[in-house]
Amino acid sequence: MDFDEHTALDAVLASFADTPDERLREILGAVTRHVHALVRELRPTTAEWESAIGFLTAVGQMCDETRQEFVLLSDVLGVSMLVETLNGDAHGTEGTVLGPFHMTDSPRRELGDSIDELGTGAPCVVTGTVTDPDGVPVPGAVIDVWQCDENGFYDVQQPDVQPAGNGRGLFRADDEGGFWFRTVVPSHYPIPTDGPVGGLLKATRRHPFRPAHVHVIATAPGFTPLTTHMFVAGSPYIDSDAVFAVKQALVCDFAESTDTAEAERYGVQVPFRHAHFPIRLVRAGNPS
Repeated sequence: MDFDEHTALDAVLASFADTPDERLREILGAVTRHVHALVRELRPTTAEWESAIGFLTAVGQMCDETRQEFVLLSDVLGVSMLVETLNGDAHGTEGTVLGPFHMTDSPRRELGDSIDELGTGAPCVVTGTVTDPDGVPVPGAVIDVWQCDENGFYDVQQPDVQPAGNGRGLFRADDEGGFWFRTVVPSHYPIPTDGPVGGLLKATRRHPFRPAHVHVIATAPGFTPLTTHMFVAGSPYIDSDAVFAVKQALVCDFAESTDTAEAERYGVQVPFRHAHFPIRLVRAGNPS
């Protein structure tokens, strides 16, 4: 069969007909149909198509063990948040994007420890609880947190300035599902713009900034893992996050406190900021 504009789609779909994995066959078919439809609509020149392939190649070449440019591309196109939204459960805390700087070996810390190892930012205490949607505590839940410093940089971006693991910590909730830790108030910051995704934002006149936030992953046996953020209320760019991740329910008041008794209890100086973040985990397998 001649491969031309009229037979191309059917020919490629037929080539996947014997794919044993049904889901893989479904995905490949859908991707092929949409890509062919896109090409038919735009009718790119050969040079334009080569440029598109070059862009994706550059995205891949920018990835390494500390940076995931493809995640960044998915984020700025709103695809990451669309996937999160489609897979979310209305009964639990709302999820959001993972972000490009997560580490699987965050340092394990005790409740009340500080994840800030520099002590140069505005002191902050974060408290929270982990429960199921009915408010029943989830003791022993693991809370993985990470954030940038007060200047908007993650530890992996400044290995000569910040010690490895700064701004990161793994905590285990107490018997009542409670957790707390000390840190500094994070800053808003730009996503990396030195790669192809940054070039895309520049070409489209989009700003690269994210509002200030703390990343959170909460897990517990028998529950669906949650990836989310605590957004700092009033932060610049709270209404125009470059990766479309802000949800009103995740915006937290990092309130200033001058209560000396409270400061002594938490082991911080006054004034300090205090944010509370209740987490609701949904049992695995529960329908939304």
